[in-house]
Amino acid sequence: MLQGKGQMAERYDAIIIGAGVIGAAVGLELARRGWRTLNLDSLPSAGYGSTAGSCAIIRPYYSTLEGAALAYEGYFYWKHWADHLGVEDERGLAEFRDVGCLVMKTEENGHLSRILANMDRLGIPYEELDPEAIRARLPKVSLDRFAPARRPTDPGFGEPSGGSLEGAVFFPTGGYVTDPQLSAHNLQRAAEAAGGEFRFNARVTAIRKDPEGRIAGVTLADGAEIDAPVVVNVAGPHSSKVNALAGALGDMTISTRALKQEVVHVPMPVADWDRVGMVTSDSDISCYTRPEKGNFLLIGSEDPECDPRDWVDPDDWDRNFTEQWRIQALRTAQRFPDLGIPSRMKGVVELYDVADDWIPIYDASCVPGFFMAIGTSGNQFKNAPVAGVMMAELIEKVQAGHDHDAEPVTLALKHTGRTIDLGFYSRKREINRESSFSVLG
Repeated sequence: MLQGKGQMAERYDAIIIGAGVIGAAVGLELARRGWRTLNLDSLPSAGYGSTAGSCAIIRPYYSTLEGAALAYEGYFYWKHWADHLGVEDERGLAEFRDVGCLVMKTEENGHLSRILANMDRLGIPYEELDPEAIRARLPKVSLDRFAPARRPTDPGFGEPSGGSLEGAVFFPTGGYVTDPQLSAHNLQRAAEAAGGEFRFNARVTAIRKDPEGRIAGVTLADGAEIDAPVVVNVAGPHSSKVNALAGALGDMTISTRALKQEVVHVPMPVADWDRVGMVTSDSDISCYTRPEKGNFLLIGSEDPECDPRDWVDPDDWDRNFTEQWRIQALRTAQRFPDLGIPSRMKGVVELYDVADDWIPIYDASCVPGFFMAIGTSGNQFKNAPVAGVMMAELIEKVQAGHDHDAEPVTLALKHTGRTIDLGFYSRKREINRESSFSVLG
């Protein structure tokens, strides 16, 4: 039970601010290492915020080698989800549909040459498809080119721009999780089985320090104080506000902001697509898709330059659909001409937590005892289980005296056998020009 103000505070080894899929994974991995952990979340349940709105796509293709290596490792956690958890959940386990991902070769993605070079270096399987093979996997598809992406007010919107797509790549080690919120709840139950605790409807209003400037704990909106020498910021779209509470912004060269995103749900004209369909990514129309139950198609934006980005205050923003919903539906109808666009908007409106280069920050900070796993929205759901392992390794080593800024911590990835340098995700890095600067990472 929470202690009232003025009473002795509760004490934990680590407090994790956030109980989305990554926050819950961090709680799980620290608890498995014997830490007494507490996940705090201002929302009513695990995975209730951005995680619930995630498209939950699992894929190995990234614009950076490090991003691809981490994503490929993450695939095996989802592939063997029950084994990773090791416990039952009364709500059941999240289902990973291992259906693969089909990515169009376009001028905008360099015909995937750099991505395929990364796949070859990492030993990640893929299959190159010609137009006939694409049509076999995507019934009723049009392979006309439409790039560059336009808006309805632009001349030529919706009209072919000349020529046709010459091929695509199918990545078999991919798919999607049907219920992302459930996956966070699964991680909560696994963390609790390892001794971790979770508390909801609990908003952090202050992060306290001792006289030497080290983390001492947090204060909640009801005045309760909870002590811990470690606080981990996994607050999603609120990450920059939590960093400010901790006084941890001073040495950061990469910042994070909350970005409004709209995901479209429309009926798919291909029979049984929710059973036989796959994930698609198509930079020619600047949209990605995945099947959704009820034979719907879920459509997300690949953030083309012509679309304005709606940066918002995560505590004060408009949750309604906008014209962007219709634009994404119309762009996808270019590829699937039989796609019906209903008059009633259906889908998800949520916030991404976005770093300047769309690559997350998994790091310590200038405040001793304060850590962050932020800037993760849009392309890190797939990495949540391994991100939990990374953060636990980083936190243990830094708390034991290791200088991560001077000598970055490395982690041996248990499924793929590679070693990853966590310095790649530093808060003090230069903007990574290899990034797609989009949801693609």
